[in-house]
Amino acid sequence: MSHATRSRPPTARLPVVAPILLALLGLAASAGCSTTTEPAPAASPVRTAAAPSPTASPSASSTPTDAAWAQLMTPMNEKALALLTLAADRGTEPRLRAFATRLHSGQEAELGRLRPLLARMGLPDTDVHAGHDMPGMVTEADLEAARAAEGGAFDRLFLTGIRDHLRHSAQVSRSEITAGARADAKQLAADLVTAREAALTELEGLPGAAQALG
Repeated sequence: MSHATRSRPPTARLPVVAPILLALLGLAASAGCSTTTEPAPAASPVRTAAAPSPTASPSASSTPTDAAWAQLMTPMNEKALALLTLAADRGTEPRLRAFATRLHSGQEAELGRLRPLLARMGLPDTDVHAGHDMPGMVTEADLEAARAAEGGAFDRLFLTGIRDHLRHSAQVSRSEITAGARADAKQLAADLVTAREAALTELEGLPGAAQALG
């Protein structure tokens, strides 16, 4: 199974981050999914109708960057949950299983904030990136490889896959912090970055991480 652990080397996906970040900043219309993450015309009437509600006030400052970030983070977390569920059950090391369980709870809690954020912006709770090879996104191929792997091979797949997820989601969230406009989105992005940094530190200390991550 060792060949499966090399199916998605971290360095192979890093160059793709640049166009994704540019898309989030609204600077690259040609980036992979940027055409699906600019819903401002559809969102405007929703924000106007919700104006009397005090919970909708942050939506007045929404930008395509805020929408793109929220629409990317939501499916990223959703796909990561499937891999974390597998790891919590099948990881060979107790520390790895415990880490996966805690991270699963944290990512679910983030979704509990991301989905209402999408609603406040008048955006659908759907995966607008479906079918695209987004950096840091756990794919169906990744999950199939993880389900087929056993023992140490599974641990290595999990460690590399979740490391990619944590790194890329933190990187894109830093762009939301610096380039976004919504106060609620920027705060959530900041909280997400803090959580990702803590998780990455813990991940690097897990059994087998040094060998799996290089």
